[in-house]
Amino acid sequence: MASLRDLRSRIKGVQNTQKITRAMKMVASAKLRRAQEAMLNARPYAEKIRAFMSHLAANLDVSDSLLLAERETKAELIVVVTADRGLAGGFNSNIVRETLRHIREDLEPNGVTPKLFCVGKKGRDQLRRENYEIVDEHVGLFADLHAADSNYVVARALDRYVADEVQRVTVVYNKFVSVGKQEPTLARFLPLETIEEEEEKASKIEYIYEPSKEEILDFILPRFLDSQVWRALLESAAAEQAARMTAMDNATENAQEMIENLRRVYNTERQSQITTEILEIVSGANALKEG
Repeated sequence: MASLRDLRSRIKGVQNTQKITRAMKMVASAKLRRAQEAMLNARPYAEKIRAFMSHLAANLDVSDSLLLAERETKAELIVVVTADRGLAGGFNSNIVRETLRHIREDLEPNGVTPKLFCVGKKGRDQLRRENYEIVDEHVGLFADLHAADSNYVVARALDRYVADEVQRVTVVYNKFVSVGKQEPTLARFLPLETIEEEEEKASKIEYIYEPSKEEILDFILPRFLDSQVWRALLESAAAEQAARMTAMDNATENAQEMIENLRRVYNTERQSQITTEILEIVSGANALKEG
């Protein structure tokens, strides 16, 4: 049985940890509000430009387009978006798990070579241990996220795709569903994939294009790619803060439960020592009387 001094020390240590987890929860809550606002502001633009791209693709022959035409896939670049920090529950491990599932179930059985582009430190550190090729990385961005970060990711991925180093690019990130739910999402990035429902709706609308559709498509494509990656980064940033807030809330509650259990043990041990001391005093008194 631990001594009373040890128990007091453990209670104090857990209380100090609880103060830290409570403070981290409050910080994550404040960051979540800002990240969620930025994410919601980006969604309408990303959805509108996607619908416009679907309309163009539905009315064009894209077989000669480098970014739209399908090619035989020998290698795939996987952009893995995780956080730069931990203490967010399963936020990072869920993305790594989804990435490995995609590689082992979808790519390797079909003879496709995976190449990893790690956005965020945690995914990079975990995937290094899996012996897959990490061809690029971009870390330390989520402390101060800017649109230039998505531009960098798009440019690096495009360079490898245009050079035919890879024939397909996918993005794996945590989609923000709610404060209590973050959904690992795998989305194809290149070649561009349009949604059939959007194409069907778009084909019923007649637009007059000036200049030509092809020229507009070439102009819009880079902006479309930037908007999709920017949205994924914002979704991931909001999901990270939500996951961290939930994790720190659970840690705070667990610390409180541990403190109560330690206090119960402390009180039991203290009462036992007091009882023992009383018995020793009574026994000593009786021995003096008998003497």
